[in-house]
Amino acid sequence: MTHDDLSTLLDDLIATWENEVIEFKRGKKEFSLSDIGQYFSALSNEANLRDCEFAWLIFGVDDKTQTVVGTDYKEGDSPRIQAVSNQVLQNISPKITFRNIYELQHRDGKVILFQIPQAPQGTPVAWQGHYYARAGESLVALGQDKINQIHAQEKTIDWSAQVVAQAKLTHLDPAAIQKARDAFVKKMQSSTRFDMDEFNRLNDEAFLNKARLLVDGQITKGTLLLLGKAESFYLLTPHPASMTWSLETSERAYEHFLPPFFLTSSELYQKIRNFQMRILPDDELIPVEIAKYDQRMVLEALHNCIAHQDYTQNAKIIVAEKSNQLVLENMGSFFEGEPMDYVNHQIRPKRYRNPFLVNAMVQLNMIDSMGYGIYDMHQSQAKRYLPLPDYDLSKPDTVKLTIYGGVIDPAFSKLLIKKTDLSLQEIMALDRVQKRQTITKTMASELKRKKLIEGRRPNYQVAYQVAEATGEKVSYIRNRKQADEHYMKLMVDLIDNAGYATREEINSLIIPLLSNHLDDRQKISKVGNLLTKMRKLNLIKKIGTTKSAKWQKL
Repeated sequence: MTHDDLSTLLDDLIATWENEVIEFKRGKKEFSLSDIGQYFSALSNEANLRDCEFAWLIFGVDDKTQTVVGTDYKEGDSPRIQAVSNQVLQNISPKITFRNIYELQHRDGKVILFQIPQAPQGTPVAWQGHYYARAGESLVALGQDKINQIHAQEKTIDWSAQVVAQAKLTHLDPAAIQKARDAFVKKMQSSTRFDMDEFNRLNDEAFLNKARLLVDGQITKGTLLLLGKAESFYLLTPHPASMTWSLETSERAYEHFLPPFFLTSSELYQKIRNFQMRILPDDELIPVEIAKYDQRMVLEALHNCIAHQDYTQNAKIIVAEKSNQLVLENMGSFFEGEPMDYVNHQIRPKRYRNPFLVNAMVQLNMIDSMGYGIYDMHQSQAKRYLPLPDYDLSKPDTVKLTIYGGVIDPAFSKLLIKKTDLSLQEIMALDRVQKRQTITKTMASELKRKKLIEGRRPNYQVAYQVAEATGEKVSYIRNRKQADEHYMKLMVDLIDNAGYATREEINSLIIPLLSNHLDDRQKISKVGNLLTKMRKLNLIKKIGTTKSAKWQKL
C-alpha cells in the first residue's frame, strides 16, 4: 500500500473503532511478544467467525482517546518489526502468520498496522496451545461454542471443490489429461453403460466434466492439484501445492514434486530406493525374495495423503525415506474413526474432508471410496512377511504412517513363512509383540495356548518352540529373563575378586547380560533393585554415599 492508501485505511479503521476484529494499542517499546501472540489468536479466530478476510492489530493509537500518538515499538527498526512475524510463527498453531506488517509515518507519529489473516476453515488458531477470542474490546479464552462453530466449518466447506476463477483449460497438463482418460476408461470398461465410441468423441472439457473433475465446466483447486501444470501452481497460493521426498539415511537428499499429482505421485515413488530382499527360511536352500516396498501399497498410502490432506493448513505432504522405513505425513486429523476400525471392518467412510477430490480420484482409479486401503496395506505387508504399518495420531492435526521395508525380528518373518494359517488378528498381535507393544490379555492367552509367545506381561517374546524352529535359539536365550540369583551370584563373585566393587563396575558386568526387552533406564533400575535386595539379605554392604561409594561383602 502507498502512504496515502495506509492513511485512508487508518482513518477508516479509527472511524469504525475497536470491535472483535480491530484492536488499537499504544504499542510501547516493551510490548511483549506473548501479548501479540494472544491478540493474533483472538483476532484471527474472530475474523473467521465473522467471515472477514483479515483483522487488524494497530500500534500507535491511544485506545482511550482514539487519536494517533505514535509508537516506539522496536525503536523504529523495520527489520526487527518484520522479524516479529517469524517469532509469532514459532508458537502459533496452525502455522499461519501476519499477511503484512505496514509502517505508516503519520503526522502525529509512527503507526504499525499488523494485518492478521482469518483462521483456516475448520481450524481455530492457538497461541502456545491456548485459543483466544474477543468479548467486545476484551481478550478472553475462546469458548467451546466458538470452537465447535469453527470445527463445524470443516464438515461443510470443501477446499478442493472451490472454483479457481482465473484458471483455464490451458493451465492443465495435456499428458495428465491423456493419462486420466486412459485411467477412466480402465475403470469404466466393466460397466455395461459405458460406450467407448461415444467416449472417444468427447473433447477434453466434456471428458473432465464426465469424470467429475470440473464444477459446471469450471476448474477447481482439486482439478489443479491432480491435473494442473507445474507452472500453474501459483493459482493455489498460499497453498504450497507440493509433495516432498526426503532421504534421511547416511546420505541426504530431497526433491519437491508439484502438480499434476496424478503424474508426479508416481515420479515421487521412483525416487524411493527399492530393491529385492532375501529371507532364508530354516531347512531350505532357496530364499524367499521380496521387494523392499510394494509399489501398489506405497502409492495407495501416498494417494490417501493427497485425498485426505487438510489443505486449509497450507502444508506440504512429506515422504521421509529412512534406512528401513518410509514415513508419510499429511496435515489433518484422521477424519472418521480410527485406522484399526478399517482393518477390522468395523467402519466404512460416510464423509470425507475433500469430497470433490476424493470422487475425482476414485474416477481416475487412484483410490477406493470404501476404506479398503488400510486393510489392503496390512494384508500386503503380512503376505510379504514384513512388519505391519503403524499409524501415529499423537500429534494434533497430523497423520503419520510408517511403512516398514526391513525385518525387525527375524522370528516374526520366518514364522509367517512357515505358518500360513494365522489370522490377520493373530499376525497383528505378533507384530505388536515384536515391536514391544502391549496386546490384550485375551489375545495373549490365545497366542500362549498356541505356543507362539511366552514370557510375562508386558514383556512377551517369541516362544522357545518357535525360536527353535526358526533358528533363533541364541536370540531367545539372550532375550529371556534370568533368575535374580544368577545376577546376584555374579556380583558376589566380582566383589570377592577385588574385595569391593563400585556401582560403575557392577553396571558394566550386569547391564550387558540383562534382557534386550528392557530399555537402558529399566536396566539401570534393575541393577539398583538387585543391590537393594542383596543388602536386605545381608549379603553385601555399601561404604560411602557418593558416586565413588563401594560395595563389600558382609
